[in-house]
Amino acid sequence: MERKDMSAFALYQTLLQDQPPPAKKSLVQMEVKKNSAPAASKLKSKKKAEKKKVKKKLKRAQKEAIRQAAAHLEPVEVPECEAAGEQGRVVGDSLDTVLADLNKVNNSRERASKLFQWLISPVPVKTFFKKRWEKKPVFVQRENQDYYKGLFSTEEFDRILREEDVQYGVNLDVTSYFHDQRETHNPTGRALPFTVWDLYKSGCSLRMLNPQAFSSTVWNVLSILQEQFGSMVGANIYLTPPDTQGFAPHYDDIEAFVVQLEGKKHWRVYSPRSEDEVLPVFSSPNFSQADIGEPILDVVVEAGDLLYFPRGFIHQGNCLPDAHSLHITISSYQKNSWGDLLQLVIPAALDIAMEEDVKFRQGLPLDYLTYMGVQNSEKDDPRRLAFFSQIETLMKRLPKYAPVDAAVDQKAKEFIHDCLPPVLTPDELLSSVLGAPARWEDGQVKDVSVHIAVQTKVRILRAGCARLCSDGDAVRLCYTTGNSRVYHKEELKSFEVNHEHTDAIEFLIHSYPEFVTVGSLPCDSAQDKIALAEQLFEMGIIHMEEPL
Repeated sequence: MERKDMSAFALYQTLLQDQPPPAKKSLVQMEVKKNSAPAASKLKSKKKAEKKKVKKKLKRAQKEAIRQAAAHLEPVEVPECEAAGEQGRVVGDSLDTVLADLNKVNNSRERASKLFQWLISPVPVKTFFKKRWEKKPVFVQRENQDYYKGLFSTEEFDRILREEDVQYGVNLDVTSYFHDQRETHNPTGRALPFTVWDLYKSGCSLRMLNPQAFSSTVWNVLSILQEQFGSMVGANIYLTPPDTQGFAPHYDDIEAFVVQLEGKKHWRVYSPRSEDEVLPVFSSPNFSQADIGEPILDVVVEAGDLLYFPRGFIHQGNCLPDAHSLHITISSYQKNSWGDLLQLVIPAALDIAMEEDVKFRQGLPLDYLTYMGVQNSEKDDPRRLAFFSQIETLMKRLPKYAPVDAAVDQKAKEFIHDCLPPVLTPDELLSSVLGAPARWEDGQVKDVSVHIAVQTKVRILRAGCARLCSDGDAVRLCYTTGNSRVYHKEELKSFEVNHEHTDAIEFLIHSYPEFVTVGSLPCDSAQDKIALAEQLFEMGIIHMEEPL
């Protein structure tokens, strides 16, 4: 087979054959390791036996499984992708530089757009959303292994295991996949380095479920990107040993951005198998290799590369023999479709229609049970046509009762609750409640009060950090600044807004990113204006133009 006709993985295997085989361990090295192992106590013997059982099972099967999977690969036509091979090496600013530059951007939505552009560069954002978003995979090949350096690393993974309370099943999963079988090997309790790294060395993959709770950089990146999507942005970290696979083929219910941080991984992506699996509502079960057909994308993703695939696209990734793989999957748009919105709109619309429109309250025909229903569905009865006609008439009347804005407010409240709290820039910190100089010094409390006057200039902390939402007859202000880095650890943060303050809060939200004077707030009196500003400042929702 000529190289031009090979898939990326097949070509990689050909090149690998030219490399010298890895050096074998000397007998001296093996003997030293054997003699240095401490004798196991009776208390630990059971756990040790279980570990050996897992090791033996994985080691026996993992190489054979990868060999069989590779043997079934056929040459595929790789769809259009953004490949550095056609454009040369993609050189971009480091993440530290990007984040530092973003701190100088005055508008959080512009900040989010710039960060997303860096994430998918050189693909233009407009092109991505017009041609690829929810439609086709994208493979960005950069030939720059340091492009995402600083986002996360195996060293940070190790630090988190040592310093943080990482719990199996909550923060960390230990997995394997061989012979079409996906297994989870989670012990119970805290994930300690000794056990975790032993399982990894045995061939298990490690998945950290909420790295934003432990990594400030991941938290910062996700908190910025959530304003790009207007939907929760989450992440998982995947660390896979060489020559193994941790997960079965499957599709997800999220838009996935696979950001390769270290090493490399062989990925295969498959089109949805039917129209029913395009943009699915739920993730799939695990598939066998026989279930999924041939891949439309077959590539080796190396450090610095990006792979995007929409929800519904089946995917699987396995590590190659010569390198481990560390990647972070950044995800968004779970349950954020028109259908999800209509699930809120239609029941509410029907309730209102029943209350306001007599047509919806009129009784059903006396004899409708004799010609409607499954047992009568094959009948050629004109009364059935009239029945369906009446249903259609009522459905056409329903939209005018649809409380669309109220339903959008419900979606907005869900989003606000899902959001990560914002990571403040240095300037925001110095001008917000978190940077207030209140402290204990020389045996007493100092600088508790912050002076807010009508001439003080303030603004909302972020474009998306607060939102007015209807709640029956009341209006509530929902906000993200009190959220936890742990998903839904806290209840939705909100408070009922006095009727005379709704215009002022709306004015603040719509004025962003401009600072406005407290005196310009449309309240009845200067005292009301200052009181509202003080309340919002204490909750971290607004900050001042000048440092405190």
